[in-house]
Amino acid sequence: MRPRKPPADAAVVMADVGVTLGTARRPVPVLNGVDLVLPRGEVLALLGPNGAGKTTTIRVLTTQLRHQRGQVTVAGVDPLRHPARVRRHIGVAGQQVSLDKRQTGLENLVMLGRLSGLGRRAAHDRAHGLLDEFDLGVASERLVETYSGGMGRRLDLAAALIGRPQVLFLDEPTTGLDPRSRTSLWEVIRRIVAEGSSVFLTTQYLEEADQLASRVALVDGGRVVAEGTPVDLKRRVGQARLEFTLATGPDAVRAAEALDVVPAAELGTEIDREGAGLTVTLPTDGSVSHVRWVLERLEHSGVAPVSWAMPEPTLDDVFLSLTGHLARPLDAVDASAEPEEMAS
Repeated sequence: MRPRKPPADAAVVMADVGVTLGTARRPVPVLNGVDLVLPRGEVLALLGPNGAGKTTTIRVLTTQLRHQRGQVTVAGVDPLRHPARVRRHIGVAGQQVSLDKRQTGLENLVMLGRLSGLGRRAAHDRAHGLLDEFDLGVASERLVETYSGGMGRRLDLAAALIGRPQVLFLDEPTTGLDPRSRTSLWEVIRRIVAEGSSVFLTTQYLEEADQLASRVALVDGGRVVAEGTPVDLKRRVGQARLEFTLATGPDAVRAAEALDVVPAAELGTEIDREGAGLTVTLPTDGSVSHVRWVLERLEHSGVAPVSWAMPEPTLDDVFLSLTGHLARPLDAVDASAEPEEMAS
């Protein structure tokens, strides 16, 4: 798909980008004509299953990996021609905490501040400010190896911001975190965006993309299959649906007969995860009159649903409708045969 014309000051632009890994005998196209735009001051979430090309995209944009085809700019700079200039404008937080666990949180941030060109006093002031902002002030003198998973991720995010980057790249930042830590990190990311940063986020979590991103790109097999706001993407699914939970299989059959639809066995009915009964799904136009008609038909047939709902389409529904599946990991790639990494 071709992107809309990018703004002149776009934080990230990718046009027809291709990356092939693997070996000469067995090349594997990991990115195959990727087009993406991250406008300045917004959040773009790249959503897809493992092996779809998300991390490879991050590596290209953060100068860790050379692309063989297409054009890329980050903060207006070509990473192939000027990788060092790109690095001065970006911050990166990956899937794993990358800091020195044998140093304290404060020592890590001060060291990174000095490496980014800050003076001793400025580095300490910046480190203390970030530790307080990320609710890590009380743990600033503790070794990082004593931090919880959520604390480590927050410290890694603080480290990515030490140089006040124009563009922040987050590669699945909440993978492996418990729900409470994930929600806490979401709040931190929202604050960063509110302060004017541009954020490029990769995730496997549908809710994460829905919660954080102003725009979402769905990637599958190294291609962007759809891109837009979360609301726009959900509208692509089109048809709303009614879901009824029935206590027994015979109830599902009677429900199908009452509604004059295909037999329950062909309705995609399934045992729900709690084992409470069968879930029957049928299309609806979402109108009050249609919902009333369905409920009246069920009542006249003597079927009493355990529960019913009319859920909104999700990004999962969008991905499934566009690709026909939820996940299709790429084959394993020989890392030793990757394209040349960037020089400093």
